[in-house]
Amino acid sequence: MRTVLDLLRLLADRADGAAPAEELARVAAELSGSAPEAGALALRVRAAMDAGRRRESELAALVAIARDLASESDTGSVLDTIVRRARALLGTDIAYLTLYDSERGDTYMRVTSGSVSHRFQTLRLPLGAGLGGLVAASRTPHWTGRYAGDDRYRHTEEIDTAVREEGIVAICGTPLLVDDEFVGVLFAANRSARPFSADDAALLGSLAALAAVSLVQARRLTDTATALDALRGAHAAIAEASDAHDRFAGVVLEGGDVDDLAEALGRLLGCWVTVLDPDGVPAARHGPVPAGLDAAAALRRAGAASGHPVPVPCAGGAWVTPVIAGGQRLGTLLLGGLAEPGRAPGLTPGQVRIVERAAMVTALVLLLTQRADETDRSDRADGMAELLAAGEPRPATLTRLAALGVSVRRPHVLLVCRTHPARRRALAREAATLGGRSGLVGEQDGAVVVLLPGEDPAAAGARLARRASEQDPDAAVTVGAAGPFRPADGAGPVLAEARRSMEALLALDRAGESAAAAELGFAGLLLGERPDVAGYVTGILGPVAEHDERRGSELLRTLEAYYAAGASPTRAAGALHVHVNTVAQRLDRIGSLLGDGWQDPERSLELQLALRLHRLGRS
Repeated sequence: MRTVLDLLRLLADRADGAAPAEELARVAAELSGSAPEAGALALRVRAAMDAGRRRESELAALVAIARDLASESDTGSVLDTIVRRARALLGTDIAYLTLYDSERGDTYMRVTSGSVSHRFQTLRLPLGAGLGGLVAASRTPHWTGRYAGDDRYRHTEEIDTAVREEGIVAICGTPLLVDDEFVGVLFAANRSARPFSADDAALLGSLAALAAVSLVQARRLTDTATALDALRGAHAAIAEASDAHDRFAGVVLEGGDVDDLAEALGRLLGCWVTVLDPDGVPAARHGPVPAGLDAAAALRRAGAASGHPVPVPCAGGAWVTPVIAGGQRLGTLLLGGLAEPGRAPGLTPGQVRIVERAAMVTALVLLLTQRADETDRSDRADGMAELLAAGEPRPATLTRLAALGVSVRRPHVLLVCRTHPARRRALAREAATLGGRSGLVGEQDGAVVVLLPGEDPAAAGARLARRASEQDPDAAVTVGAAGPFRPADGAGPVLAEARRSMEALLALDRAGESAAAAELGFAGLLLGERPDVAGYVTGILGPVAEHDERRGSELLRTLEAYYAAGASPTRAAGALHVHVNTVAQRLDRIGSLLGDGWQDPERSLELQLALRLHRLGRS
C-alpha cells in the first residue's frame, strides 16, 4: 500500500525530472481512497510543476528566438523567422503573418509557414472581416477551436473559401504593434479542431512583441544605412561640385567669359550647353543644340524654377536653370544630351550641384560684365554729350574722346535716329555694335545719336536701319545721316543737318527709312548745312547732260522747252522751230536716259528745279 511518504518522494523525484508523470498520477489515484485530499494536492502540484517547466521551456525558446532575431537586419528576414518559430513553438500546422496596408485600409498576407494554398497565401483581409480582421480592428488577440462555425466573426466568401482550401479549423491571432502603431497580425492555425488557450495567445503575443522590437531595430538599421548612403552620396556630390566650382573659378580668374564657362560645363558633364540672355537670345554655346528645342518653353520653365535645374521637353532630355544675381535674372542656362545607355534620364545629385555652381559663376560673370558695360556706356554717353554740346571741343573733351577710342582727327559720320521710346535702348545697343570702340552712342532730345568712323553717311545710316529692322521688323527706325566731319572740329553743324534729314523723312511720310541730305532731292538742298548744288544737278540731270556733251544733242534744251510749254510737245516744237516728231523722238531718248516715271509730278518737280539751277550755274 502506497503511503503519503511515497507520494512526496515521487513529487521530489518529479521536481528533479527523475519520476515520470504517469507514475505520479498512478500513486495519486491509489491514495485517492485512503487520503483523497493528499492525492488531489499532489496532482495540483504536478500540474503547477509541469506548467512551470513548460513556461521555462517557452522562455528559453523566446530567448533563442530573440537571439536569432538580433542577428537579422532585414525586415523580410525578421518576419520569416518570427512566423517559422511561432509554428514550431506552438506546435501548429500553420503560422502566418499579415501586414496593414494604409493606402487600401486592409491587411494582406506577407509570410506563411506550412501553407499549401495559393489562394490563402495571396489573401487580403478587410478590417473587421474574419478573425484576423477583428484582431486588426480591435487590436486584441482572438482565438477559436472551429472557425467555420464561429458566429463571433464576420465571415466573407473570399476568406471562408481560402480557409477551406487550406483546411484550417482552429485559429489564434494576436496584433503586431510597433510603437503603438498597428502594423499587422501574427497567426497560428491547425487543420484539426484543437482548441487554443489564453496561454497560447499569450505565447503568440510574446512572439509578436519580439517581432515588434525586431522590426523597430531592423527599421532603424535600414534607416541608418539609408542615411549613411545618402550622406556618402551627398558628400560625393559636394566634393564633385566643389571640384567643378574650382574649375569654373579658374576659368574666370584666367580671364574667361561666358563662352568659356559654357565650354567648361559642357566638357565636364559631356553635354551641350547654351546660355540665353534675358530676351532668350543665345549669348554663349557649347555643342550642337537640338533643332526641336522650344526656347520660349525653356524660358517659361526657367521663370518658374527657384534656382534649381528643371526638365524641359526635348529629345534626349534637357534641363534649364535661371541665372540670377541680386534678385535680377541675368539669363538662362540650358543644357542637355546627358542620357546614357542603361541609365534613367535625369540629373544625378552631383550633376545638379554642378549645374547650380555653373549658374552661380555665370551669374557673377554676367553681373560683372553688365556693370562694366553699364559703366562703359555711361562714359561713352557722357563723351558723346560733351561732343554734341560744344561748339569747338575743348582739349579735355578731345582727350576724353581719344581715351574712349575715338580717332578725333579722322573722318566720322553722325546719325540721328528716331524710334519708339520702348525700343530706344535696344537701338542704342545695336548701334554700339556697328562702331565698336571707335564709335559713340548717346541720346539727345528723344533721339539716339550715333557717331561712327567713316566717310559715307548714307551707307552708315542704311546699315543701321537695316540691322534694326532685322532685330525687330515691327519697330520703325528713321535715320538722318550727315558728314563726313572730324570730331576735333566739332559736331554742331553736322548734328543739325542729320536731325533735319531725319525730320524731313518723317514729314515726307518716309518713317522707317534712312537718308542723308543729298538723298532727299531739293529738300536736301534746303536742309543741308553745306548744300551741294552741282552734285544735286548732276544727280538729277547727269545722264541727259552727258549725252548732250558726248553727242552734241540738245536734249536739255528740249526738256526746258517741254516744261516751259506746259508739257505740250506741239508747243515745244514751235518754240524750238523743229517738227513735233523731232520733239517726240527727243523725249523718248530723255525717257530712256532718266528711266520710267520721269514725268511723274514729284520727279518732274525735281527735274524742273535742276534745270533752273543748271541754267543759273551757266550764267
